[in-house]
Amino acid sequence: QVQLVESGGGLVQAGGSLRLSCAASGSIFRINDMAWYRQAPGKQRELVAGITRSGTTNYADAVRGRFTISRDNAKNTVYLQMNSLKPEDTAAYYCYAERSRFDGGTSRLWGQGTQVTVSS
Repeated sequence: QVQLVESGGGLVQAGGSLRLSCAASGSIFRINDMAWYRQAPGKQRELVAGITRSGTTNYADAVRGRFTISRDNAKNTVYLQMNSLKPEDTAAYYCYAERSRFDGGTSRLWGQGTQVTVSS
């Protein structure tokens, strides 16, 4: 069973930092794009940052300059370094990965979510 295991969420004061990690495990074959999404109560899930296997990144305007996404392909792990956190960053953060299967198909994987709460 392929799954994404997230860690690193927690409670932090405004201006603080957190680092989220997400590791894929199981019969992976190959992980392509990876990303972080977040969802606050009453709001739609939104893309925070994404990264291709080659390292090309994209960020939501709200986090650009404060967050950094990176990955370690050897470990099938994606990270999100979050600096200068604001109360509006409070949300459940979800890891996403696109997996290429041995049979040539692709699967979309989601983590369980990790809560980030930023106090003012």
